[in-house]
Amino acid sequence: MYTTINEDGVLNNYATEPQVYYAEYPAIWEQRKYVLQSMFATLIVTALVLVAFSVS
Repeated sequence: MYTTINEDGVLNNYATEPQVYYAEYPAIWEQRKYVLQSMFATLIVTALVLVAFSVS
């Protein structure tokens, strides 16, 4: 941990920074999984909106 002291004697603690790395582009099977997840989420939200309109 990195610590500094100012002229009044107050300590300032700084956390250690994590090592930076670049994200990798998702594989084709991961992209398909994301599409299925988004379709399922869209279906759920649409169903909830329709139920809310039908109840009100």
